[in-house]
Amino acid sequence: MEYVSTRGGTRAMDFEGALFSGYAPDGGLLMPQRIPSLDRDTLRGWSSLSYPELVKELCSLFIPTELVPRNALNDLIDRAFSRFRHKDVVHLSRLRDGLNVLELWHGVTYAFKDLSLSCTGQFLQYFLKKKQKHVNILVGTSGDTGSSAIESVRGQKNMDIFVLLPKGFCTQIQELQMTTVIEDNVHVFAARGNSDEIDEPIKELFADVDFAGKYNLMSLNSINWSRIMVQIAHYFYAYFQCTPSLDTTPLPVVEIVVPTGGGGNITAGCIAQKMGLPIRLVAVVNSNDIIHRTVQHGDFSLAESVKATLASAMDIQEPYNVERILWLLSGSDSHLIKTLMEQFNVSKSLKLPEDLHRKLSETLGSCSASDEDIVGAMQRCWEENHYLLCPHSAVAAHYHYSQPNRARLYPKFSCFSFLSSTSRCCLAPASAAKFQDALLRAGLVPQVPPEITALTAMEARSIPLERGQDWAQVLRGRIEAVARQW
Repeated sequence: MEYVSTRGGTRAMDFEGALFSGYAPDGGLLMPQRIPSLDRDTLRGWSSLSYPELVKELCSLFIPTELVPRNALNDLIDRAFSRFRHKDVVHLSRLRDGLNVLELWHGVTYAFKDLSLSCTGQFLQYFLKKKQKHVNILVGTSGDTGSSAIESVRGQKNMDIFVLLPKGFCTQIQELQMTTVIEDNVHVFAARGNSDEIDEPIKELFADVDFAGKYNLMSLNSINWSRIMVQIAHYFYAYFQCTPSLDTTPLPVVEIVVPTGGGGNITAGCIAQKMGLPIRLVAVVNSNDIIHRTVQHGDFSLAESVKATLASAMDIQEPYNVERILWLLSGSDSHLIKTLMEQFNVSKSLKLPEDLHRKLSETLGSCSASDEDIVGAMQRCWEENHYLLCPHSAVAAHYHYSQPNRARLYPKFSCFSFLSSTSRCCLAPASAAKFQDALLRAGLVPQVPPEITALTAMEARSIPLERGQDWAQVLRGRIEAVARQW
């Protein structure tokens, strides 16, 4: 299994190379050269597996045994999930009105990114110990990625992590989960900008090939393939939990509703679908609706500004993983993707070619939700189930509660009969405990675990990045200073 750039300008590399990469040198994103196809017998055989067992099976398809022997891979994944609070790691809550909520947030930081990043951290350690190598990890976060990435590598001697958070755009809890980790290898920057703006200095440093090579830069954002790979398991687990039977022909379809920001999770869903899993995907977004406009109208263009919403981790205007989805749907046409993405990078506006838009709208449904919609879904779920949703999960629940307007959400499907009988699963990316302000706005009472309450009394530290500063230069200086200590 080799990995190639979506833009076709980089030599193919193995899993280890992909793991330690950020953006490909040509500016693209790394993807497996081929997507494995699974038959009915394999799906039946996997249907009784636990979530960790599914992760092991899926990772073994993308990581050759000559790089990581299967026994070692199993041990790494067991270690990755050892700190999760729920015995099943991932849990499905079956609520009233057919609302199935897949809780992906039982890790250390109460967010779904703990699932992929805990595994990625183990993979990194495996290779770094073998090669006696040190890496510098750059991470931009809209809220949850930063703390999950920090937890996956904190205290490790062969890794330093540099996290940029958008000051004022995260919740207090999200920020404290990053700034209270006082470890020598953790460096947190609080930037006066939004999520898209903090990505720019990171892109600049990766684009400086000499600097990136000299200081062994890598990323743990969802540009890193290993995160996408682990997240594929969400869809298989959701499918097996929600499908009524695997004995029918054709296999039953399950609709999976995915709260979407940078697009890493929905990309994993598209890959699962490509592997043969019979799922329908719905990308749900907040008022920052570029993905919704792209699916519905082929309009991949920035709005005038990022809107601050209750679902703050999805306050993103440039969902970079869309490039991976378009590459998949174009039949791996790297020349086309390079042309389209270079056009977007210049003008921040792109009209998809008609054929590519048709394939996208056949692959995905989409929906956007306002803050009022989010509050309404949180209130209804509590009233009907005494179950608290985080605002991101509530975007998915809003879609569920909005039916029967399904035909509008799948405009390119000529037949909607599958929608009336299909099971549906809403992915829940974070615990409601992290979003107390949103709960209070909905008139609900937060239920806060003691380990989150304790954050407010802990020492916190971060490096400010003010508007007008050269953020990329500040980052360079810090990385160089850390390197001199080695």
